[in-house]
Amino acid sequence: MNRIALALLAAAALNAADGVLDHVDAHAGRFGEISRQIWETPELGFHENKSSALLQQELKANGFEVQAGVAGMPTAFTASFGSGKPVIVIMGEFDALPGMSQKVEPAVDPVTNGAPGHACGHNLLGSASALAAVGIKEEIEARGLKGTIRYYGTPAEEGGGGKIYMIYAGLFKDVDAVLAWHPGDSNSVSLSSSLANNGGKFKFYGVASHAAAAPDKGRSALDGAMIMLNAVEFLREHVPQETRIHYIISNGGQAANIVPAYAEVTLIARNPDAQVLAGIWDRIMNCARAGALASGTRMEFEQGTNYANVLVNDTLSEVLGRAMQKAGGYQYTPEEQKFASELQKTLGGPVKRPGPDTVNVSKRESSGMASTDAGDVSWVVPTAQFTTATFVPGVGAHTWQAAACAGSTIGRKGMVVAARTLAVGAIELFENPAELAAARDSFETRLAGRKWSTRIAPGSKPPLDYATK
Repeated sequence: MNRIALALLAAAALNAADGVLDHVDAHAGRFGEISRQIWETPELGFHENKSSALLQQELKANGFEVQAGVAGMPTAFTASFGSGKPVIVIMGEFDALPGMSQKVEPAVDPVTNGAPGHACGHNLLGSASALAAVGIKEEIEARGLKGTIRYYGTPAEEGGGGKIYMIYAGLFKDVDAVLAWHPGDSNSVSLSSSLANNGGKFKFYGVASHAAAAPDKGRSALDGAMIMLNAVEFLREHVPQETRIHYIISNGGQAANIVPAYAEVTLIARNPDAQVLAGIWDRIMNCARAGALASGTRMEFEQGTNYANVLVNDTLSEVLGRAMQKAGGYQYTPEEQKFASELQKTLGGPVKRPGPDTVNVSKRESSGMASTDAGDVSWVVPTAQFTTATFVPGVGAHTWQAAACAGSTIGRKGMVVAARTLAVGAIELFENPAELAAARDSFETRLAGRKWSTRIAPGSKPPLDYATK
């Protein structure tokens, strides 16, 4: 089918979208409450027990068949309604970040010092996706549409790679398209990819001794770690400029007067191209080996996160672009405007981002600076995602400002825009099989003979305690 015919079908679908928007709006208040409940009880990856149970309970109450504990992960689940083809999946996340507790205030003020917080807005992400699924389900029922809508509750996006284990479990094999979104500071649909990443723990083993009386008897594991990291710093000059390398010393020894017998570095490297990243990673491994060799210690590497860059999909992005234009943005109340203005004063510079009333749709290709296991999904099934203005313009994810927004009415308004966009886009796909075929063609073209790969070995068990170690 040519692009003119597809455009005519899309226009007809948009004209019929009011029904699903009504369904979404009817449930928006309830799912806003759910997002706030999840925000108030932030849980780390693979331990989102309350959050996952709450979403499962609500989807089950709305007529979905729920399967819990899938792919070897207690908090992963699927919720399904309908039967047959097409099969369209809406993905949801609900894990929090360590140490990011924050009240809904325009100044640093943790709810509990050192506790987790939703600084990436996943309380909104999981709730909006579930809201969209319910709206889609009701529209399918109302109009007798054929096909299956599924919600995938995907845990531990923040480094645990829950979606990778769901891929290995075969949960995407019969899926025709995946629609996803992420909290952001603007309403935007574009051909934006992400950074591939790889990371893990470098463990150095030395020999303990008295640091003053017998330092010559010791072999410092911390020395090995520090030599590695010094080499990594020199490496920065000789990698592509879009590369990102970041780390922490997660264990540097137990006491200053003991030569450390054990030290540990947690490191992540990123690049827009997974193949380029593989070469950079080989050099990082050599830095670690050099640290062990120079310090007379032993080094072991424990594989951690490994996410692919997002493989964008032209057709699905066009569908979501039209859907967001139909869904529309939103306005701040005077109280929300005051909160936003006060929060922006903490950002340290002028803010030039558009407001939440604006919808941005672009066909420009770009690479974002974050990483996500949604990228891995995009290499096995046609996938597209977008952002909505759940954060005040200028606010970035993984900040206390983002955590404040995620618990606010601003965040909840942004999540409704996301749910409306997902719902309109999904219904258009249910109505137009030709668009799903075009999405598959776009997927195959972008894939260009390549295939998904990951350093997470098949048969690996999910690292259920990775975030609490």
